[in-house]
This record gives sequence, structure tokens and C-alpha cells, in this order.
Amino acid sequence: MENELLPPEEEIRQLLAFLTQHEASDLHLKVGYTPYVRIGGHLRKMAQAPLPDTTYIIGMMQPLVPHDRWKEYDRHGALDCSIAGETGDRYRVNIYRSKGDMHVAIRRVQAKILDFDDLHLPPVYRKLISETTEGLVLVCGVTGCGKSSTLAAMLEHINQNRSIHIITIEDPIEFAFHGKKCIISQREVGLDVPNFPDALRVVVRQDPDAILIGEMRDRETMLAAIQAAETGHLVLGSLHCANAQLSFARILEFFDRSEHDFIRSSLASSLKGILCQRLVPAIEEGRRYPATEVLLINSVVKDKILHEEDEDLPGILYQCREEGMREYTHSLCELVEADKILRRVAMDFAPSRESLASALKGIDAAASAVISRG
Repeated sequence: MENELLPPEEEIRQLLAFLTQHEASDLHLKVGYTPYVRIGGHLRKMAQAPLPDTTYIIGMMQPLVPHDRWKEYDRHGALDCSIAGETGDRYRVNIYRSKGDMHVAIRRVQAKILDFDDLHLPPVYRKLISETTEGLVLVCGVTGCGKSSTLAAMLEHINQNRSIHIITIEDPIEFAFHGKKCIISQREVGLDVPNFPDALRVVVRQDPDAILIGEMRDRETMLAAIQAAETGHLVLGSLHCANAQLSFARILEFFDRSEHDFIRSSLASSLKGILCQRLVPAIEEGRRYPATEVLLINSVVKDKILHEEDEDLPGILYQCREEGMREYTHSLCELVEADKILRRVAMDFAPSRESLASALKGIDAAASAVISRG
């Protein structure tokens, strides 16, 4: 039986508390639907009455969203912002118009910044950020793959181990950082600055040592990131793409064909690593583990970037494992071998089912040999 809806302000308070209590990642509010939450990657319908109309949803959101941001929704039919909850968690909020009604998507960002071990990321992540003081590091993946958590772990690692000035440009701010060895300035698009290009146009005048860019989403942002990396700054950013090879195509999409040689040359000199990830459902109910692909920029990779030979990069990932590079197939094998994910699930997420099947056979053969010797 459906629970009756509470007054709007109380309803949203309880829903946000539910997200934290059950470690849900997302909340969806749509006119005519009951609230939905995403737990362990799966959407689940809550035992609530359907949300009756836009007026009710406005009543839920109005106390949470800064008053001056509603003009943005009126003009563009959508707005992004972040809010802090009573539990200490932060929430990334997108309010958007659909068939004239107001709908809302809320992403929970837990208050605690997890480290690389908590996130089950391979040692190369910590090694790369520990050894890199300038240049461009990209964290790539599809929506909801944990890019923001990974970038937060990197930034917090720097915060604990170096004395530098960090500026973040985010849309919206997700994790709240508190200076330890570093001084940190977090700027939110729409609140502190109109947009990414405007923020990046002046960021180098603010004496940063490191810059975090929430998302590379247009030519101006990408170009500013590359230029900052070339001039001795450490630049961390996220890119929406599936793997390391495709990241170059994604970057070049922002530029005219006549600029590609220049951009490739700049990337070859400034790029330090591309870290790709996707979250895979675990054997344990409600958990997920990251499968990772890591491209580090050595002399061979630089040559491939310059000569537009991106199709050779997957082979380099395999050949250079000793340097810390890794490909998704190898990562999925590790997760299966550690009994963290099921084989059939690994197959569903494999870039090549045939390659993964072959690699798993190798694991089975090695295990059989050990058992025989025993």
C-alpha cells in the first residue's frame, strides 16, 4: 500500500535522508510518478503516492535552491545546482522541464571523500597523481561511473601531501574540500562564475598550482585546460567517453579539422595519463566495483598521438602493463579472480567477449596447475 505524501518540505527532507540511509546514488521526481531511487545501479520504485503536479515539486525544491537560480530555469527550462543535506552529504541537483511539468534528478555525493583504496582503484592511480606536478590528467567514463569520486580522491591526496594552491571549477560543486597542506578555492558555475570559459579565462591570474575542471564539455574549456597544462600547471578534468582510444576522438570533436595537428601536438607534450573506468555490479548485492583502463603517456604513446595512430593504443595498453598501464579485459579478469564479480557479468561489460573468455581460460589453467601440484 502506498504511503500518503507529506507536506512538500517534509517529503523532500525524508527522501534525502532515505538516500543517505540506504546509500542510494540517485533520486528521481516526476509529475505523475512515485519517487524512484537508484541503489546499486538499479532503479527502485518507492512506496509513495505519485507526485501530483508541478506545484508540489516546486514546494519540495524551493527551500533548497538559491532564489536567484530560478531565473535560469525560467529562461532555459533547466538548472544545475548543489545543496547540502542535514546528514552532511551533498546533492547534485538538475531541475528540468518536461512537457511543461517540472522534473528533478538528484545525485547524492557522500560527505566523506574516499581514498583510492576505498574506491578499489589500482595502485597506478595513486602513483600517477603522486608523481605528476604539471600536465593534464583526464578521468573518463560514462555518466555515473564514479569520475567525480576519483577526481576527489586525487585532489584530497594532493591536499594531504603537497603545499600548493588548488582552484576547482565545477558545475555544480559536489565534494567540499577543507585545506590541509593546500589552500583550495572552489568555484561553482552559475553561482561564483557564469560559465567554464569565463572561469578559465582568468584562472591562471589567480596563481594556481593545480586546477580541477569538473567536465570538459566544449572547445573553450578543452583549449584552456591544454594551455594551462602546457604552462606548468597540473590540470585534472573529466571527459565523457568510454575508453582511452575514444578519448582522442572526443577531444578532437571540439576543434575544426584544421586545428587537429596543433591539438595533437599539444596533447603529446602536456598529457600525462587517461584513466577510464566503469562500475560493474558485484556478487554482493548493492555493491559495484570499478573496471579500469589506464593509458600513461610514454614516448611510444606520444608518437602514436602525433601520427594519428590511435587504433594502436589498445595494443600498447597490453604491452606496457609493467609500467602500470591496463586494459578493461585485464581489469575484469582481476575482479573475477578476486571473486568480486560474476563471470557472466564480466562478459556483459567486456569490450571483447572473445578476449575476456581467452584470458579467463588462462586463469583457469593456472589455477588447475596449482591444484595439481598441491
